[in-house]
Amino acid sequence: MQRSPSVKTQAKKKPAKSPKTQKTQKRSRLSVADRQDMFDRFSRANPEPKGELDYVNDFTLLVAVVLSAQATDVGVNRATKDLFKIADTPAKMLSLGEEKVREYIKTIGLYRNKAKNVVALCEKLIAEFDGAVPANRDFLETLPGVGRKTANVVMNIAFGEPTIAVDTHLFRVSNRTGLAPGKTPLDVELLLEKAIPKEHLLHAHHWLILHGRYICKARKPECEKCLIADLCRYEGKTVA
Repeated sequence: MQRSPSVKTQAKKKPAKSPKTQKTQKRSRLSVADRQDMFDRFSRANPEPKGELDYVNDFTLLVAVVLSAQATDVGVNRATKDLFKIADTPAKMLSLGEEKVREYIKTIGLYRNKAKNVVALCEKLIAEFDGAVPANRDFLETLPGVGRKTANVVMNIAFGEPTIAVDTHLFRVSNRTGLAPGKTPLDVELLLEKAIPKEHLLHAHHWLILHGRYICKARKPECEKCLIADLCRYEGKTVA
């Protein structure tokens, strides 16, 4: 896997400003003991959770996450299967050009704009980061098509940082259960960082997303299959 350039190289580049920390009066509706119990259960059920996007190195992970916005992981994996075989570095992807990248990913929503962003981020990675994916959230957010959520996913999976990427699934689970109620993804993210037991922070991102994707579904949560149903504060749950 390609790794980030040296600190010296990164220091020459001015990162984008991170969002200001938002103060919120809301707290987790779950007790410390219940939160510990919740993540202990997740850990026992799935000790080494993994994301469902296919990739071969840090660069292809970054591209896959950029492409996954408003698209399913299954759809992205189908589109990138052949793309990553011939373009697994920024230089190779750039050599394809925007038009050919579009052809590979045309089954994904917003593919035209995404192809444009992928080519542009390749140009920036080569020009400013020696072709490597920077191991720094602020630097990642300077790349075309990369926002806070995408940067958090890359930091977590590629570099083992305990970051939390709040997507629609994680936002729903955090609010429904009472674990981290918030009006915005950033509210939820900041509260989760405080609410989740430190020893579980690294994998919490995956546990919560997978739970929202397969159990705590948007239209009809499958509470009868939920391993934390007794801890959940959701008024609409279908089991006591």
